[in-house]
Amino acid sequence: MTNHNIEAESLCPCCSGLSYQSCCQPFHLKTQIAQNPEQLMRSRFSAFYLNKFAYLIETHHPDFLNGLTEQNLAQEPLPDWLGLEVKSASEDGNQGRVTFQAWYQLDNELDAIHECSDFIKLEGKWFYTKGEQKAAVFPKRNDKCVCNSGKKFKQCCGQ
Repeated sequence: MTNHNIEAESLCPCCSGLSYQSCCQPFHLKTQIAQNPEQLMRSRFSAFYLNKFAYLIETHHPDFLNGLTEQNLAQEPLPDWLGLEVKSASEDGNQGRVTFQAWYQLDNELDAIHECSDFIKLEGKWFYTKGEQKAAVFPKRNDKCVCNSGKKFKQCCGQ
């Protein structure tokens, strides 16, 4: 099982540029709740990265789980999550949408989940409901790498 350990002062896995302790950790520790769909999406990506499967179930609206459990999420092989790229985020009242690409490696193959995710706010708390899958859009050779190494894609994950 790929298990990333992270120090609280390390950069957050969600690629916000903030430290984990000032970004997603308070959501994972349940000391704060996401204030908008993008925060929830970022905290969910970090939960995938850190194998915090209980958090993923807790932030997934129960009517949309379709039998998904922590045990399902923990089944190997698990992807090695590399980075999150939020393309757009919006909210309108108690509904929200986030379009993103979540990059990962599995069996030495690079891929991404490219999704338009829907969120709903109930009793002041945001939940993921469902998403529309799209084809991954890979970076060009000279673009910044998806793993946030600071290198060009061709010199890093694109090799």
